[in-house]
Amino acid sequence: MLPPSLPRGCNLLIASTHRYGSALSNVLAVEALEHEIDTLAHATRFSGTVRVDDAPRAPFARAYGLANRDEETANTVDTQYGIASGTKGLTACTVVSLISDGAFSLDTSARSILGPDLPLIPDDVTLAHLLAHTSGIGDYLDEEAGCDVDEEILPVPAAALVDTDDYLAVLDGHAPKFAAGERFSYCNSGYVVLALLAERAAGQPFAELVRTRVCEPAGMSDTAFLRSDELPPRAALGYLGVDGTRTNVCHLPMRGSGDGGIYTTATDMCAFWRALDEGRIVDPEWVAAMTQPQSDVPRGALRYGYGFWLHASRAIVMLEGCDAGVSFRSGHDPARGVTYVVVANTTDGAWPIAKVLDAWLENRR
Repeated sequence: MLPPSLPRGCNLLIASTHRYGSALSNVLAVEALEHEIDTLAHATRFSGTVRVDDAPRAPFARAYGLANRDEETANTVDTQYGIASGTKGLTACTVVSLISDGAFSLDTSARSILGPDLPLIPDDVTLAHLLAHTSGIGDYLDEEAGCDVDEEILPVPAAALVDTDDYLAVLDGHAPKFAAGERFSYCNSGYVVLALLAERAAGQPFAELVRTRVCEPAGMSDTAFLRSDELPPRAALGYLGVDGTRTNVCHLPMRGSGDGGIYTTATDMCAFWRALDEGRIVDPEWVAAMTQPQSDVPRGALRYGYGFWLHASRAIVMLEGCDAGVSFRSGHDPARGVTYVVVANTTDGAWPIAKVLDAWLENRR
């Protein structure tokens, strides 16, 4: 998802961010940050989990709200949440891991693996274009065209989208928007195509590739592509608002793929960043390449690498996701080993706290 420039219901968010930002200093105590998070969580009726890892202090981890409103099951620090487009970072790591093993290269054309499938994807579109959102291919969910994710309906029944091959039905028929490499344009279809290419090159289901190439090396035992119709007890249902019991089950694919839909915990996401820094997922040289800016994204005052959002001027790396009943952001400063995760089981719930944590991470010394 594209970072929200002005989320709905943001008046309190703006006031809180300005107040907090003006108070930031090099001597700001972590306790003040924790109090700010608590205050904002209650003021906005936040439902989700927040975690801040800032060694040598013990992590701050706190959960709020309900994972299941009908059963009044509380969220916990170990609740599994969908993270929507936060999945794209794991997809990029999976693809780069396969590149490291010689399955294909950044310059490999999508067409050389797709064969006759998705004929509207031009012959010169490469893995590098898809990873950097510069492919120009048509998007089955074009966020740049504007959409209300709570009202967005899939063009096929949600139950029809379980395996990556199933997505061919929604990927096909979208004409290119521009020539490959011309500019940045955030593209969900591109990351599903990457999952499809990874499957075909490796001869394994995409979910299995993510598990063995990312989750296992990182120790992310609570991260998986779960089916929305058989969620385990620790997984949160996604809700379309702060009130009511209307869930996102009819709005999202039955099971996610390369562009989104994996479930994880705040603990696992912090483990992901540590493993990435330590070269346990891909070699450090590849981590550097993935977090090297490929494009400026003026709309969000950000940059983009291969699968990761990058701060406009600092070495801060981010993942973000938003969909019906899902909002997620995680920021990481690899030089200082500092990470935050905020994930909500509502569409807009994560943004107020994420804004505060963005300001804290950016100004921390």
